[in-house]
Amino acid sequence: MQWTKLSEQTIYENPWFRVNLADVALPDGRHLDHFLIRLRPVAVATAVNEAGEVLMLWRHRFITDSWGWELPAGVVEDGEDIAAAAAREMEEETGWRPGPLRHLLTVEPSNGLSDARHHLYWSEEATWTGPPRDAFESSRREWVPLKLVPDMIARGEIPAANMAAGLLMLHHLHPHLG
Repeated sequence: MQWTKLSEQTIYENPWFRVNLADVALPDGRHLDHFLIRLRPVAVATAVNEAGEVLMLWRHRFITDSWGWELPAGVVEDGEDIAAAAAREMEEETGWRPGPLRHLLTVEPSNGLSDARHHLYWSEEATWTGPPRDAFESSRREWVPLKLVPDMIARGEIPAANMAAGLLMLHHLHPHLG
């Protein structure tokens, strides 16, 4: 049962996203006007240290008026390599520069409404370079034991689906730390 996009037009656009309206043909022949949001890729990075701790941010999201743990993340600039963007975001938001990054997973957090793709990376090492340039992004930055992640997710302390998916994958990859 595949839906077919017949046309798409931009309704609103700014440097971060576009809101489009698509004419979609349903399998039974009916047509549907479907709004969608076109977004730039998002790069996410963290590190897991020798103590089995993962670098995380504690921050408030005003849209949902919620607090939670997240990983450093941001938009990939035009022409920028995704892994390089992930490393840049981690250093800007935490003051820690990751070592060689490994791709963890790519998720589509809201593929019924948006084409957003979040690319998550991790490293086994990080170097402190100084206070974060984008300290306004979070209230604090901490190394959190990876073994605590599943319970933190269950308690709602990691509310963002992309972050929960990445942290659960890291937990799965490092069973000796959990």
